[in-house]
Amino acid sequence: MQKDNYILGVMIGLGLPFLGFIGFYQFKFSLFSFQEFLELLNQQKSILSAMISISLLLNGAVLTYFFQKQLDKTAKGIFFTTCIYAVIAIACKWFL
Repeated sequence: MQKDNYILGVMIGLGLPFLGFIGFYQFKFSLFSFQEFLELLNQQKSILSAMISISLLLNGAVLTYFFQKQLDKTAKGIFFTTCIYAVIAIACKWFL
């Protein structure tokens, strides 16, 4: 697989927010079991939208890195998935 391609960017863009999700859980809610944490996210949607927003910060940092390295196709893949996650965050905030 080439270093500069859209698929790699999409995979990175999809995976990093999950690392952010785990980091958010470990940093803020590690006193709760993972099951309790998921129930809390279901009950308090503001925590869910905050978690998604913080998770997207990882995408922003990596996106900047790939643009600086002039790997534009990969950066565009990351940007695409970041936009999808942002729409999900807004939908969670407004509709849930």
